[in-house]
Amino acid sequence: MELYDAMRTAFSAREFTSDPVPDDVLARILEHARFAPSGGNRQGWKVVIVRDPATKTAISELAKPAAKQYAAQVAAGESPWNTILPSKVDAATIEATRVPPTLIEPVKNAPVVLVVCVDLRVVASLDKELGRVGIASGASIYPFAWNILLAAKNEGLGGTITTMPIAQEPRLRELLSIPEHVAVCAVMPMGRPVRQLTKLRRKPVAEFATAERFDGQPFPA
Repeated sequence: MELYDAMRTAFSAREFTSDPVPDDVLARILEHARFAPSGGNRQGWKVVIVRDPATKTAISELAKPAAKQYAAQVAAGESPWNTILPSKVDAATIEATRVPPTLIEPVKNAPVVLVVCVDLRVVASLDKELGRVGIASGASIYPFAWNILLAAKNEGLGGTITTMPIAQEPRLRELLSIPEHVAVCAVMPMGRPVRQLTKLRRKPVAEFATAERFDGQPFPA
């Protein structure tokens, strides 16, 4: 598949057929994804490949608390789980909120789930003292995660980067025997999509790119 075509059509797939993802296909995906960049080329990624139905169900159950909060905040017109604007949604409302199936069922129903982790001992957290949520460490893991999805697209497969179970990371660590110095970065259901999307809705470049300064002229002019 031509690269730009893959970039423009690699959608977040959440519904999959019952077709299995063979080991050789998954191995080929990871073989190509591993060429992603990482800080110092330390390649601190680790992938746990989950096929067992009971484990997939357990992971999807761990996503429920975060999914409830997400849905409750969306219903209240908020931007969910952000760290800048305090939420006005109370705990009782969150608890009473129905869990949206699209936030938990893909993990349970996908033929395979990839739990993408990173060894925190080898990443450079350059923003750790800035008094805000750290972002810089993600530069050493999310290019790898996205390479997995691009490679999957090339194989006729699809998936998505989910993060809801991460809110319960201690329990996720226990479930998958993940050591303390390793962070869970993404839980990625993968399979053959029930349908293929070819047109994705995204903002035009001029809405997010500016020349020279954050408040500069839109680019392209």
